[in-house]
Amino acid sequence: MIRVLLALVLALPAVAQGAALRAAEAARNVPPEAGARAGAEVSICYNYGCVREDRVQFHGATLARLGERLASARTAAEERELLGEAVGRLYRVAGTQTPVGADRAGNFLDAEVHGRMDCIDHSTSTTRLLALVEARGWLRFHRVVEPARRTRLILQHFSAVIEVLTVEERIARLPPGEALAGCNCTEDGRVIEAADGADRPGERYVVDSWFVDNGEPAVVLPLAEWLNGGGPNVQ
Repeated sequence: MIRVLLALVLALPAVAQGAALRAAEAARNVPPEAGARAGAEVSICYNYGCVREDRVQFHGATLARLGERLASARTAAEERELLGEAVGRLYRVAGTQTPVGADRAGNFLDAEVHGRMDCIDHSTSTTRLLALVEARGWLRFHRVVEPARRTRLILQHFSAVIEVLTVEERIARLPPGEALAGCNCTEDGRVIEAADGADRPGERYVVDSWFVDNGEPAVVLPLAEWLNGGGPNVQ
């Protein structure tokens, strides 16, 4: 029995990494939508290890409101805060169409509950949700990258990840005609300056929805802090 359990523990990294890589591939291959108000479907994982997946339908009006909210971000920090809220709202919708409405923070509070989600389910599904947002052109300061993994002894944890864009990349993401010629600014006066400090280009942040109950804003924090064990104390 001990040998069997040990084999399962040793096999978990490969299984989890496979799910994470599939999520990253989904982020790169989400097709552009016909219009900003078009609906969309996203596959959401649950019951641990992505053993179950259901398609969730997001109505165009719901997504449009989400996009308008994200468009109000004036800085990368504001976009991260709004993005955490957006992920929570999308999961709330998913909870009305699938069993994930029963999901609670961590793994212990919803153990054995149908619809529970572990960090593999969350990192995979959250990456898909972020990819949808990015495909709509609603990320002005960040891009979606591959999920991250942190390891403590035999314990592992996965999370979706975003990365801060360069000034040039941010300008390229502006809608046609919005950037003023000869000025790193938009028509409404928003200056697009080089980010510094925590917002320097290439800086990565986790968007970790495993830390919270279904529908609550995802936790967003620097990847380095997360790798060092950062985040709410949930099990």
